[in-house]
Amino acid sequence: MPAAMATVPTTAALILAAGRGVRAGGDLAKQYRRLAGKPLLRWSAEALLRHPAVHKVHVVAAAGDRELAAAALAGLDVSIGVGGASRQQSVRLGLRQLEAHAPDRVLVHDAARPLLPAAMIDRVLGALDEAPGACPALAVVDSLRRGGGYGGEYIEGEVPREGLWRAQTPQGFDYALLCAAHEAHHEAHHEAHARVAEGATDDAELFRAAGHAVRIVAGDERAMKVTNPGDFDLVARFLPWANVSGLGFDVHRFGDGGHVWLCGVAIPHARGLVGHSDADVGLHALTDAILGALGAGDIGQHFPPADPRWKDASSDRFLAHAAQLVEEAGGRILHCDVTLICEAPRIGPHRAAMLARLGDILGRHAPRLNLKATTTEGLGFAGRREGIAAQALATLRLPDWSAL
Repeated sequence: MPAAMATVPTTAALILAAGRGVRAGGDLAKQYRRLAGKPLLRWSAEALLRHPAVHKVHVVAAAGDRELAAAALAGLDVSIGVGGASRQQSVRLGLRQLEAHAPDRVLVHDAARPLLPAAMIDRVLGALDEAPGACPALAVVDSLRRGGGYGGEYIEGEVPREGLWRAQTPQGFDYALLCAAHEAHHEAHHEAHARVAEGATDDAELFRAAGHAVRIVAGDERAMKVTNPGDFDLVARFLPWANVSGLGFDVHRFGDGGHVWLCGVAIPHARGLVGHSDADVGLHALTDAILGALGAGDIGQHFPPADPRWKDASSDRFLAHAAQLVEEAGGRILHCDVTLICEAPRIGPHRAAMLARLGDILGRHAPRLNLKATTTEGLGFAGRREGIAAQALATLRLPDWSAL
């Protein structure tokens, strides 16, 4: 008879997002402030959702921030509950809210640690096969001094750094044991005093104080906690980036009219271009190039030709929409190159105006822009002056989640 297959333990992740983060400054709690286009909370949630061993992600937010949390996590398969006035209260309440899922293990993670490498999650979960608790940490490498004297600004002595670690999250635990540890700790500390001081600074210490072993695993510098205003710039330096390019092509035939729209500029011509919108082949090709680099489909998916809303629409709206999608993805347009293919009208006299208009539409994304024109030497539909074609290349700089 074949041996019974080992049961794979179920793992839930609990993200703590109920704090105010006053040291980070700003009017908005730090977990809702943006890093490369996304709230810190969303970065944390997406990292945990991507991990194949995490079966459930639950977030605890402040009572008045549920709408903020829902907006930050829109479209993600996460649940949201209400946390407490302190970190330990939030963990205890979050663990209770996970009871219906009855996970075997739980990862407790700070929302203010947005960059969460998959390998670090692997190490934490792997350690739970050998111990009931696991904590990622970084060894202290700098020499330590104890300050004192006037305002604590003078050295009073040295603190040995051997055996000292900087704790990080996610910390992993046997779910039932962590629940019991938190409930026992809660019972031992009156609620009125728990708001001021609860003893343990994190779950690993509370778990250890309850008599359970917590194994240290290697942390990661990228998993730093955003605490002070300058930390937003610091954590952004750890972001992995990728340069990606997209191609776009468009063509429209000539019809009645006295001008053509090319790259946002109306150019006098004996005939116009036929299209559902203003038939600006240059803007259409560039919009498709940007959407292609984003992996966001094509212009027809975002602005269907059958939709009457886009009848005779100005194509600058399409390009601005594509640039906004880049912004929302936390990226930047680095370079655009547009080629117009036609026998007429002449492009040279209007090139500067077209480049200026492209810069206006792209706004802060206004990248290195290039615009050129060519003919087909009398060949094909463009050579027969039946229409105009355009092709475009766009290069973007985007966060590379796969590198974490």
